[in-house]
Amino acid sequence: MTILIALFVLLHSCAAADVLLWKDKKTTAVVIGGTTVIWVLFEVLDYHLLTLLSHVMIGVLAILFVWSKAMTFIKKSPPDIPVVEIPEDLAVNVSRALRSDVNRSLHLLREIAMGHDLKKFLGVIAGLWVLSEVGSCCDFLTLIYIAVLMIHTVPILYDKYQDKVDHFAGKAHTEACKHYEVLDQKVLSKIPRGPAKTKKT
Repeated sequence: MTILIALFVLLHSCAAADVLLWKDKKTTAVVIGGTTVIWVLFEVLDYHLLTLLSHVMIGVLAILFVWSKAMTFIKKSPPDIPVVEIPEDLAVNVSRALRSDVNRSLHLLREIAMGHDLKKFLGVIAGLWVLSEVGSCCDFLTLIYIAVLMIHTVPILYDKYQDKVDHFAGKAHTEACKHYEVLDQKVLSKIPRGPAKTKKT
């Protein structure tokens, strides 16, 4: 959960574009390197999250405890360990953004469940089916690792080859629209739909 919140804050910060487009090479390298280390620990070495957190906390607390006692023993001031707190405005902004996204998703699911939008229904079903197929091929942590690598490579590749990608995407979108129109005329238009949604005035 902490990793997801950290990623959320990173992606919504002002410096996120610099990190994703490799303008801040050190931060990008740290993010990719850290993600790779986590993936290797959990997937290759079969380490467990609770075990890792416990071992890290044991090591950090043991070092700080011994350091503080040693400083006291040799009559020097103990290390100044800063007070770490989550700022209230950061917590409020993150919770508001999460609330907005969750509410939007719940509203979309409700509209689909009530049979109001066949196109969205098919899109969500297709997306969930693709997600289930991907989930059967790899586990959740590997999926997150692939996603992190993609968000650090796709934007910079798009930035370099924008004209070619836009041209190809335009052609693909046109073809997809043609296929959808054929599907709509032959199949979807014949499926009975739920009652029309009344608009509030």
